Amino acid sequence: MTNPLNVPDSHARWSPRLWGTLLVLCAAMFLDALDVSMVGVALPSIADDLGLTTSTLQWIVSGYILGYGGLLLLGGRAADLLGRRRVFLIALGVFALASLLGGFVDSGPLLIASRFIKGLSAAFTAPAGLSIITTTFKEGPQRNRALSIYTTCAATGFSMGLVLSGLLTQLSWRWTMLLPAPIALLALVAGLKLIPHSDRENTHRGYDLPGAVTGTASMLLLVFTVVQAPEAGWASARTLLSFLAVAVLLSVFVAIERRTANPLIRLGVLRSGSQVRAQLGAAAFFGSYVGFQFLVTQYMQSLLGWSALETALAFLPAGVLVALSSTKIGDVVDRFGTPRVIAAGFTFLVVGYALFLRITLAPSYAAVILPSMLLLGAACALTFPSLNIQATNGVDDEEQGMVSGLLNTSIQVGGAIFLAVVTAVITAHGSGDGSPQAVLDSYRPGLLVVTVIAFIGLLITLTGLRRSRPAQHTVLVASSAGDRAAAEAAAAEKVAVRD
Repeated sequence: MTNPLNVPDSHARWSPRLWGTLLVLCAAMFLDALDVSMVGVALPSIADDLGLTTSTLQWIVSGYILGYGGLLLLGGRAADLLGRRRVFLIALGVFALASLLGGFVDSGPLLIASRFIKGLSAAFTAPAGLSIITTTFKEGPQRNRALSIYTTCAATGFSMGLVLSGLLTQLSWRWTMLLPAPIALLALVAGLKLIPHSDRENTHRGYDLPGAVTGTASMLLLVFTVVQAPEAGWASARTLLSFLAVAVLLSVFVAIERRTANPLIRLGVLRSGSQVRAQLGAAAFFGSYVGFQFLVTQYMQSLLGWSALETALAFLPAGVLVALSSTKIGDVVDRFGTPRVIAAGFTFLVVGYALFLRITLAPSYAAVILPSMLLLGAACALTFPSLNIQATNGVDDEEQGMVSGLLNTSIQVGGAIFLAVVTAVITAHGSGDGSPQAVLDSYRPGLLVVTVIAFIGLLITLTGLRRSRPAQHTVLVASSAGDRAAAEAAAAEKVAVRD
């Protein structure tokens, strides 16, 4: 069945319904990012109100990550198998109900459970929403524009979440949990009317249940192990045995995927160098930024004595820059190609992190902090949409959900792993006299690790520049021998991606 909203060519104007569909999908992505950033500022109030210990409080954040990162592979494949529209709308409804539950609970375990359910639902809405976009908008300028708007909503939601949490927490932390519910319900009602029906994949060969079980179990255990490692000890028997179990599960998963007729993940997609660079780049990008935000939030509130709202406003220039550039990034990608744009974004990221190493106990915001925030805003605007475009280009429609789930898994697992590494580095260097200067000195190695992670992401991206093409369009008519050769080369490259 042909998608009724599919844009026929790169110059067609988008219909109101097409815009409406994109806005519904953007709302879901906005909510995912909003929810991640809002809870951080509210944690101290939650601890005071519910009487939670530090270890229990950690799981309010980690529970969401566990559900999100652990089930993304299953969520992406479910969208392909069961229908993207159905999976997206059901998961969005679950997200709304879990938000209501989180706002009314009166115990730590129930709040953690609600967070896990929200993460689980996001593990289905994120890949389903991304695959709806990539199957609705034709590959090229139209899809690039749609993805730039879509991913910008994620960055904007993350930035706005910081500001909104600072405001809402002054009323009650419960409002930070409840706010996503009405937005999700409105998006659900609109989605029922606007999102087109999609075909299910032909499943006459059956479902890959062994792959789903081992893949999901390996991701859940990996995220759980990484989150717990700083507390249990990276060299502890429990952590080492958990990592060993993860390795065994992943080995079994790969063996199953290589033999099954209908795999959860077709491993052949990873034969593409651009696909591998997109996955590794996404992990480095998000992992470095999550570690940076954690450090900077602690620095501003614990050392500088800034309020939650002042800290949120300090991040605001980055979010504003991302929002203002949302409709332009697609044109930039069309002109220069994803490898060059991603490389430029990672360059801004590395420089922004490096400049932040100049912080002191009495920094000038305009001279020290603001330049880093602006560079990070430019990096987010360029890198995040381009990584999504690079990961989904050249992939068949029936595998868009799978690739979207894989990309989001890289993002979430990268965030969990690198945040744990940064936390461990800070803890290892935090054995001073407890003075403000000693605390600041313990932060610097963490900032250096964040910078190195981003630099590794830049190096990974640079390996693809020699093979990049300046144009992203498919050659439809070859009028000369040179044109025919170029068309054949492009076709061969796309076949390699699919194989």
